[in-house]
Amino acid sequence: HEYKMDAVMAMRKQANEYLPENEKLSVNDFIIKAVALALREFPNLNATFAGDKVVRHGAVNVGVAVAVTGGLLTVVNKNTDQLPLRQISADVKQKVARARDGKVKPDDIEGSTFSISNLGMYDVENFIAIVNPPEAAILAVGSAREVPVVENGEIKVGWRMKASISVDHRVSDGAEAAQFMQALAGFLETPVRMLV
Repeated sequence: HEYKMDAVMAMRKQANEYLPENEKLSVNDFIIKAVALALREFPNLNATFAGDKVVRHGAVNVGVAVAVTGGLLTVVNKNTDQLPLRQISADVKQKVARARDGKVKPDDIEGSTFSISNLGMYDVENFIAIVNPPEAAILAVGSAREVPVVENGEIKVGWRMKASISVDHRVSDGAEAAQFMQALAGFLETPVRMLV
């Protein structure tokens, strides 16, 4: 799916004018929040597969894949759908720093109900991520980039980002995943919805 990111980029720029350097919001912070809000509508994707049964979770705990020496770790932001962007950002930054310093705490990496793998910072446009068991789904996010777009018959420059979802088909299916991706677009393309 390709997302229009113009509104997120504008909101991020405006918000960051009021934040100290070490508290600036990243594009990923907006993606994390948008995913959490969209997951409220799709309990099958905010689920885990435990042996022979599906467990749908009330809390939305978004896991964020982090590259560390020797591999990947997924740090977890708990109750993501209920937190403001600034708090999500601070929590994820802290946990990522601990993970990279080898000082991760058990609570930092436990309880994820859905994961995001963002390779945008490596200038990767799109890729496919493997579901992180026992979770039901993972979102693979590429870089947000300025590209030529056609709107109302005119060519202009716009921000676009590609993302793909991988789903455990024992829990959900492609149609539901596609509906989730559309719901995600609603939050990313109208980011003020993340604030109210």
